[in-house]
Amino acid sequence: MVHNHPTGDPTPSRDDIEMTRAVQQALEQVGIQVHDHVIIGRKGHASLRSMGYLDAPKRR
Repeated sequence: MVHNHPTGDPTPSRDDIEMTRAVQQALEQVGIQVHDHVIIGRKGHASLRSMGYLDAPKRR
């Protein structure tokens, strides 16, 4: 998943984190894994996986 922050600051908001976890849980029910959620801003990018906000993908 990817989205941008028009403010330029790529820091994930609480809503970004909660929505990502909800999407991850919903998609697991149908066998789809979220590998990462990247937020792009003028000041760089942020990876929720590298920041520890996403569970590791389950091996099948």
